[in-house]
Formats: sequence, structure tokens, C-alpha cells
Amino acid sequence: MAGGASEPGRSVTSKVLSILEVFETHLRPLSQGQIVELTGLPQSTAHRLLSELVTWGALYRDDNGRYQVGMRLWELGQHAGRQLRELSRPFIQDLHSLTRETAQLAIRDGSDALYIERVYSSKRVPRASRVGGRLPLHATAVGKVLLAYEEDWVREAILQHGLRAVSSRTHVDPGRLAEELATVKEQGFATTTEEVRAGVCSIAVPVFHRDGPVGASIGLVMASANSGNMTRHLQTLRGASRQIELATDHIPLSTILRFMTPGGK
Repeated sequence: MAGGASEPGRSVTSKVLSILEVFETHLRPLSQGQIVELTGLPQSTAHRLLSELVTWGALYRDDNGRYQVGMRLWELGQHAGRQLRELSRPFIQDLHSLTRETAQLAIRDGSDALYIERVYSSKRVPRASRVGGRLPLHATAVGKVLLAYEEDWVREAILQHGLRAVSSRTHVDPGRLAEELATVKEQGFATTTEEVRAGVCSIAVPVFHRDGPVGASIGLVMASANSGNMTRHLQTLRGASRQIELATDHIPLSTILRFMTPGGK
């Protein structure tokens, strides 16, 4: 059958998506053999689909026969959350200029914090993610803010889904994390210290929407040596958050929430 769709339970679309999904976590170019191993696709199916993806521009094949994300797919991805990102960018840049720390903006995408804007500090701080990258909500300050202000049923589903330890200091006990999130909502900000990577701490506040729920979260990332005085940036963070709220007030909340499906990718 065309496209190898005779394989039980797998449509052509699911096979293509399984190939693209590989490049979410593998940033280096991959050979066809590696893609076959990671996706479970037959060699012949993988070869044909890879060729079609290269022809369309979703993937690029280098001189060594390895594949990586193509420019056309990258350009298409820039449209996701574009309004929110473009309107927020000046204020994320201001936040960085005023604090000299790495400033970032994130939304919830399933059980992950999806980073849609970031301005890096020139300071030597280990990098844990990038624009377009994801980290578990429960391990990041921006993620904890998003989770704390979510509807109860969403938060409960994520807490009970199984919390992955990104580092030895990630908070993964559902009961204790629920208590922490209650405190986050009460005080209006979240912090983390080395929950994703050693040497890194972070602080974040919510960005609300006129329709009620939190729409996004902005935060700062810095060296963990500064973990004891991160709250000195709270006034600046909250000021930037308010500016983003005003600038994005006209964007329907549904435009933001379309990313936010529990357990989704």
C-alpha cells in the first residue's frame, strides 16, 4: 500500500511526524540509520519519507548523507506564537538591559514550558534551553508559575502524570510540589535553584490576560551564586510583565491557549 500504510496502527502522517519529532531532542545531524533506530520505521519507508521531506525543505541532507532541520520547516515554526513573541520582545529586551541577566518568555505547551523568546546575558551561565525549546513545567521557575495559576484539573493531571527528575535537585514529589505551587500563587512568583542544571537559578512571574487565566510567564536566569538575592529583581519583572499584558491585551486568549493541552507536545 502506498506510503507503507499497511503497517498496523501507523498512518503516513504519523510516520512523518515521528521523523520530525526526532529532531526535537537530537540537535546534531542524524544518519538514516539513526533515524530508523529512533523511529522504528522500516529502512525503505524512512528512505522514501526522508527524500520527500528534503525535497519539500522540511529537512536538509548534507554532503555526508546526514539529515537536519531544513530552513523551510524552521521558517514555518517561527509563526507559532508569533504575535505574542513579537509584541513581547521589546519588553524582554528591556528586562535584560535593566538586569543584565538572561531574560525569557514562556507559555505552557502540555506539561512543558515552551520558550518563545529569550535574550541571553553575556555572563557565563550554563544554558539549559533555547527559543523553541521545552523543559518540564515542574523544574523551571517560568513553568512553576504557569502551573500554579492553571485550572485545578490541569494542575492535578500534570502532578499525577509522573514528574521527571531533570537534575538531582528537581522537585518531583507531587504532594510537596503542590504545596510549593500554592505558595507560588500566593506570593506571585516562583524560584528554582539548580533544578535543571548545576550552577543555574531562576525567578519568574506571571503575565496575565484580560480574559482571566495566566497567558505566559517571564523570568530571569542567572548563576546559582545569586540565588539568595534573586528577589531584588521582582519589581523589574513585574513591571515588564505589566507592559506585556498591556501590549498583548488585544490578542484573543484562545490564540495563546491553543498550545496548552495537558500532556500535549
